[in-house]
Amino acid sequence: MSDATTKPQGSLESLVKQYQEQGFSEFKPLNSEHEFVDAGLIWGIVEGNQTPSILAINLEQGHWEYSNEDKLDELAYELLTEVEGDWPVFACLTDPENARCYALFGLDGTDGTHSVDEIPSVNLISEYKRLKEYANLRWSKQVQTRLMHKLDAFHEQVYQTVKDRVSDKNDIIEEVAKILFLETFRVHHDADLTFDFKGEKLKFREVFDHNYVKEHGTKAVEQIQAAFDEFKKHEDYIIVTDSGAKVQIFDDKTHLRLEQPENYRTLLEAIQDLGPVKNNEGKIVPGKVFEDKGTLADVAGDMLGRVFDVFLRANFESKGGLGVYLTPNPVKQAMLEMVFEDILKDAKTVEEITAGLFRFCDPTCGSFGFGSVALSRMDALVDTELALGETEKADLKQLLRDQAFVGADAAPRMVMLARVNMALQGAPKAQIFYTDNSLTSPSLKPNSFNLICTNPPFGTPKFKNDKRGKESKAQYEAMMEQTLGGFRDAELKTVSYNAYYDHLKKEWQDVGELHTDDDGNPIWPGYRTDLRNVSTGKKAKYELYPTTSGLALGSKPNKKGEWNQVKGGSIDPAVLFIDRCLQLLKPGGRLMIVLPDGILCNSGDSYVREYIMGKKDAQTGEFVGGKAIVKAVVSLPTDTFKLSGTGAKTSILYLQKRKAREDDPELFLPEPQTDVFMAVAETLGYVVKNNVEDYSAGVSNDLDKIVGAYKRGE
Repeated sequence: MSDATTKPQGSLESLVKQYQEQGFSEFKPLNSEHEFVDAGLIWGIVEGNQTPSILAINLEQGHWEYSNEDKLDELAYELLTEVEGDWPVFACLTDPENARCYALFGLDGTDGTHSVDEIPSVNLISEYKRLKEYANLRWSKQVQTRLMHKLDAFHEQVYQTVKDRVSDKNDIIEEVAKILFLETFRVHHDADLTFDFKGEKLKFREVFDHNYVKEHGTKAVEQIQAAFDEFKKHEDYIIVTDSGAKVQIFDDKTHLRLEQPENYRTLLEAIQDLGPVKNNEGKIVPGKVFEDKGTLADVAGDMLGRVFDVFLRANFESKGGLGVYLTPNPVKQAMLEMVFEDILKDAKTVEEITAGLFRFCDPTCGSFGFGSVALSRMDALVDTELALGETEKADLKQLLRDQAFVGADAAPRMVMLARVNMALQGAPKAQIFYTDNSLTSPSLKPNSFNLICTNPPFGTPKFKNDKRGKESKAQYEAMMEQTLGGFRDAELKTVSYNAYYDHLKKEWQDVGELHTDDDGNPIWPGYRTDLRNVSTGKKAKYELYPTTSGLALGSKPNKKGEWNQVKGGSIDPAVLFIDRCLQLLKPGGRLMIVLPDGILCNSGDSYVREYIMGKKDAQTGEFVGGKAIVKAVVSLPTDTFKLSGTGAKTSILYLQKRKAREDDPELFLPEPQTDVFMAVAETLGYVVKNNVEDYSAGVSNDLDKIVGAYKRGE
């Protein structure tokens, strides 16, 4: 590991010297327009070949705000504008008190620039595989930076000056997403695409243009609104869920709310006036859609995803807004990096990826941030690890975009943002849909997914003791009782059965024909099918019999080991999501989930931990009867979700569902529980100030070192 990652540097000269001692013998200074920046490129020679270079940057005191990935991107782009040849994959940033290392621009196969715990040695870096060799990487990076600034400026324009028919800042975000949705039709569909407007067929590309809006004003706005109402029903953007339901991105009641022509002109100019496409040597090359100018179709998809994520995080309203859905980027990156390290070593899973059968899910997806990072990691795996031709790789990546990514959320706005997010990255068919409850949705099937990454809702809400508070509490408890659905003996198979008491309608509900598998076993997730009535008398007595597609949590055992349903209002929803996610995973599948620490530590939740791992046999020391192997637990700082209005202590729990028996796929193999990787992150590279993640505070991202230690098997 480079010393630059462990202690601050006093100057660029001392930083270069340390790398030279490690074999990086070559150095080239770089010029900067900033007086407080001293920078250069460092590289080595291995077996006569030049290694990829490292961007070394030393800052004067008081400028550590450039440790923020987005600020560093801007600075790096400025420093590298005149550099010939390949850009550096890594950077080392120092000032008199701080030091941090980064992977740059997503060139290492990840979702954009992010901090890392170490830079490879001179020998390893010479063999380092990059995600993609973008012919227009520099141009794409320039567009990315410009887009982020222009979208932020547009957001403030609508909010402050050219006010429009929106209620709050989050409404503006939604309108931007609608315009980006329409832009996909301009750049990905036929040039002669038309839409109806007052009995006339109009060419979409002619109308959906910032120059047209400038010339025609209100008339252009009306035409664009009509185009949106028609295209939101386009078959290319309708998904089919696992239950067979067809889902649009926007429902019939959703329309473009913006009415001010100036707002349309500003936003369209920002996303359309990108200048000519240039290759990495600075020469103009034809664009994919228009030969003389670039479009979003020419920009690398992972960069567009980064733009979308940064725009959301910079502009959401935290109170009651998008903050409750956005997991900090360092947490997402760490979770996906750890799990893909293991996927790469799993031959069976790699085979499923190669066959296009791999499936990812986030059942509480928000804007699908986990899915966006997973898509980038999947692209990296296909590009660097699979022995396929370039055409085969491209076809496989599109197949995975069309079939591999599934998400669900109870907030319609977030589902819309998630769909647009993935459409920007070439995945308009990603199966992301609205559901009132992912815990019971029949669109999510047991034993369906290889990987689930999620940050589910947790904690039981607190209600005031007044009339309204009591009414809200009663409604919440009724909803949770409905979710639990009552007990259902897995051995009982009938055509009609009064399955549960409907606490909302205050009556017993006959579900009619049950959702069953080929053998007639009930599989609707509301039934606690892992609980069997072992009583020989009239009074039922339920015991636990774990299966690969069953559920049991929402009930708990007493001291005799007899399981009884708990009151819906008393159970943390996160407990139910652990069980639901394990049910949805294929045997051998992996779960990365953010949980409140109480579930992992409190004595009252010990039954949950035993349900996951099983009980420890006193004689053999092995855990028996559990559904999963615990791979890792990483404790997160208390301010991780401060933007969401909570200081709850949380941790990342990494589980692998046990494999199934070949002779009976409903039963688990008795796999041993291996050593659990455990770590504590005190800081994530930022502090929260005034509802903003401040990366200039000089705190470290402990997840870098933790992920590095996990990958090294420490």
